[in-house]
Amino acid sequence: MSKKKKFYVVWEGYEMGVFDNWTSCQQAIKNYKNAKYKSFKTETEAKAAFQLGFYNFIQQQKENQAKSLQQINLKSIAVDAACSGNPGLMEYQGVVTKDKRLLFKKGPFADGTNNIGEFLALVHALAFLKEKKSDLPIYSDSKIAMAWVKNKKCKSKLKPTENNKILFELIQRAELWLKKNTYKNPILKWETKNWGEIPADFGRK
Repeated sequence: MSKKKKFYVVWEGYEMGVFDNWTSCQQAIKNYKNAKYKSFKTETEAKAAFQLGFYNFIQQQKENQAKSLQQINLKSIAVDAACSGNPGLMEYQGVVTKDKRLLFKKGPFADGTNNIGEFLALVHALAFLKEKKSDLPIYSDSKIAMAWVKNKKCKSKLKPTENNKILFELIQRAELWLKKNTYKNPILKWETKNWGEIPADFGRK
């Protein structure tokens, strides 16, 4: 599969402007002290950024990020999972979005996957909030896990082993809970690109 074409802006270099390939951009900045450049997905974006100038562009980026962060509903909880290997040791947790206060943490479980952890974290959060009679939203950065919860089915291709027997029991319990219970909690997508890592992130990247 061929890589998508990118456009490059050079604000400070041996040559300044918009370039349609990395080779030309590299020639304009190589060994240039404090060169200022950035890649863009479209030529329109690149030209607009070049016209703004480097410092105005950076300021605009900061303002846009600040506006984006205001969209986060801090009255919510966030969940995430971490897995060392695929499969490997997996754990998951849920925190208060606003201050990262830990609400629950489970694992590590042997021979798990990150997707399974994300799924179990969401179901755990739903059950946790239902027990407290709370309709707070839940943030997840996993579209896959959100889809599995919506369909009430963990569609992992992971094979059962003696090591992950407990994990598959948890999956069955989670699926059963989804089929037997209703909930009003909105499950929201955490926009990592705009907001940074989800508050429940394990910080192992």
